Amino acid sequence: MSSVPPSFARWKVVCAYDGTSFTGWQSQPGGGSIQDAIEARLTQLAGKLERVHASGRTDAGVHALAQVFHFDLPWKHGAARLKAALRVNLPPGLQIKAVRAVSSSFHARFSATGKRYRYRIYLGDADPFIRPFVWAIERPTAPNVEAMQVAARSLCGRHDFAAFSAFNGSENDDTVRTLRRLDVRRTGRHVTVTAEADGFLYKMVRSLVGALVSVGWGKLTPAQIIEFLESGRRTPAVETAPPQGLCLIRVFYD
Repeated sequence: MSSVPPSFARWKVVCAYDGTSFTGWQSQPGGGSIQDAIEARLTQLAGKLERVHASGRTDAGVHALAQVFHFDLPWKHGAARLKAALRVNLPPGLQIKAVRAVSSSFHARFSATGKRYRYRIYLGDADPFIRPFVWAIERPTAPNVEAMQVAARSLCGRHDFAAFSAFNGSENDDTVRTLRRLDVRRTGRHVTVTAEADGFLYKMVRSLVGALVSVGWGKLTPAQIIEFLESGRRTPAVETAPPQGLCLIRVFYD
């Protein structure tokens, strides 16, 4: 690798995937993850196992419009030909969208300055063409979107979000994040929650959505959401929304 010019050593890749048939991003012993599929193709190109490093993990069933990962590979044929080579034999639910050479100081995870997620809810019985990409909720009444918006605004800012995650790390680990944006919009039967932050804890977006949905149907109040946030402790009252409605939309870099 030392003989390869630095500009050809590290590659930044943007990919999209339908997470329905994958076991998540992270490599699994039995295979079936997005990382496994990409590394298998890279191994064919390099003749040995090549590891990729993503901006973060997504769970089984979660989708991505623009996941970012990087890897080091001595490839001298340009980004366009590498993109074409990477796309060969990939599963149909996985697409390579962009490839470019980057500095060796770039890291898909540690260089990221923020992420944007979108969560889609469908009010009613969703048809088979959108069901894998939404949380379909059938109830006789509509949610109070205005109350959800009030609760969402109260969560924005820099806070300890331990109460809205499935965090299982050390007590000394940092659970403070800056939530830059948390929007709730309804159009017909579609309710969309957009979340943007400098980083997210494990299952944080799905926990925020679960809490907002509970507010929408009167199971929780916006005031209780603030109480949970300030407590710093997870409570069973905060439900975790199912994975299929979640999609990683963008990863930000300086």
